[in-house]
Amino acid sequence: MLSSLPLTLLLLPATAVLAATVTYDFNITWTTANPDGLFPRRTIGINGKWPIPTIEVNKGDRLIVNMYNGLGDQNTSLHFHGIFQNGTSYMDGPVEVTQCPVAPGQSFKYDFVVNQPGTYWYHSHVKGQYPDGLRGALIVHDDNSPQKSLYDFEVVLTFSDWYHEQMPKLISRFLSVANPTGAEPVPQCALINEAQDTKVKVEPGKTYLFRMINIGAFAAQYVWFEGHTMRVVEVDGVYTKPMEAGMLYLTAAQRVSVLITMRNSTGENFPFVGSMDQDLFDQVPKGLDPNVTGHLVYSDSNKNPPAKEIPEFDPFDDFLLEPEDGEVLLENPDYSFNLDVVMDNLNDGANYAFFNEITYVAPKVPTLYTALSAGEYATDPVIYGRDTHPFILKHNQVIEIIINNLDPGKHPFHLHGHNFQLVHRSPDDSGPYNYTSPQTPPKFQCVGMLSSCDQTET
Repeated sequence: MLSSLPLTLLLLPATAVLAATVTYDFNITWTTANPDGLFPRRTIGINGKWPIPTIEVNKGDRLIVNMYNGLGDQNTSLHFHGIFQNGTSYMDGPVEVTQCPVAPGQSFKYDFVVNQPGTYWYHSHVKGQYPDGLRGALIVHDDNSPQKSLYDFEVVLTFSDWYHEQMPKLISRFLSVANPTGAEPVPQCALINEAQDTKVKVEPGKTYLFRMINIGAFAAQYVWFEGHTMRVVEVDGVYTKPMEAGMLYLTAAQRVSVLITMRNSTGENFPFVGSMDQDLFDQVPKGLDPNVTGHLVYSDSNKNPPAKEIPEFDPFDDFLLEPEDGEVLLENPDYSFNLDVVMDNLNDGANYAFFNEITYVAPKVPTLYTALSAGEYATDPVIYGRDTHPFILKHNQVIEIIINNLDPGKHPFHLHGHNFQLVHRSPDDSGPYNYTSPQTPPKFQCVGMLSSCDQTET
C-alpha cells in the first residue's frame, strides 16, 4: 500500500542550513466524494482518499513524488503550479508540452529542488482533468520570510468550484456544435478546503497567516472575513509589502496570503465567505447558491452564524501591491508582442479560444522533447508547428507582452516558469491601449482581466 506520508532525509553538510529530501508516494486512484451532500460521484483521489494531501517542504528541499497511475481508464500527470522548474523543465507536468501522458498502470518520478518560498498548488495537467479531484495545496516554508515574525500560526484555505458530472462529459458538451457560443459549464457549488462547512479554530489576540488558493476549474471567487481585516503579504509566491484589504478577488489558479489578527474576546464566532463571480456564467441556473461559508471558531460553545448579505462586491485592487524586494520596472524590452484574445468557431461548429487567430493544438511529440532533440533547428519556430503558436526567445531577455481581451467575458492568464511584472491593467471597455508605468510594479504568475477591450501589459 503506497503511503502519502512524506519520507524526509537530511542532506549534509551540517554547517549550512539543512536541506532535506522529502518523498511522497502517490497512487492516483478513483474514490467517491459528495462534498455538497447532494450527489455522490466518482472522484480522483490519492491512495484511495480525497481530498488529496497537502505537499509541504522547506525552501531548498529536494521534492520527490513517486506517482503511479492507478486510475485504469484515464491518463494523468502532475503539475506543480507556480514552481519555476529552472533547469528541470521536464518536471513541469503539462502533457504534450514537457512530457508524455502517464498511462494507466505506468509510473512517473517527479524529482526537483524547490528554491521558491510561498504558496503554490499541484494538480493534473491533462485534458482538464484536475476538477475531478486531482488538485491540492503545495506549501514551501521559509525560515527567512520577511513576515515570519508577524504571525503565530498558519492556515491553508483552498477555494474551488464543484461539478456533479465528470470532466470528459462536460468538455465534450462544451467543445461541441451544440454549444456554438462557448458557454462554459456552470458548477453546482463552491467549496472551501473541498467542503462546505470548514471551521478554523482560532485563539484570541493571535495573528494567523492564511494561505488562500483558488484551485477551481472556472469560477473566480470574492473572499472576505466578517469582523476582521486582512493584510496582504504574498501573491503567487511573491512577498509583498503589507496592505490592508476587506475583500479579495481570486481568479482560478491565483494564490494570496494574508495576515489576520483575531479579536481579544471569545464571545463570538465569525463567518468567512467565498462567493463565485456569477458574471462569468452565461446563464445562472435557477437555485444556484454561489456562496460557501466557513467559520472562525473562537469557542465551540458559540453558534456559527450565517454570513450577512453585502450590498456590493468591492474587492481590493491587487495592482496597488508592491513587491517586498522593491524590484523596479524592467525597461527597454528586448522583444515585444501583442496577444489578441477572442473566442470563435471552427469548421466543426465548436467554440474555441484564440491568440492572434490561432487556437492551440497539442503536438504529437511534447514541445520540450522537440526542442532538446532538434539540434541546430531548435530555434526555428516552424518545427514546433503553427498551431502551438511558438515564440522563440533568448535566455534572460526582457519580454513585453500586451494582452488585449477582445472577448466580452473575463479571463485569467497564467505564465509557467516565471513571475511577471504587471505594468498596466485597464478598466473594462477602456478603449485604446495607453498607460503610465508604476516604478515598482506588482509581480504575479496569474492575473485576471475584465471584458471586451481590456488590456494588460506584463
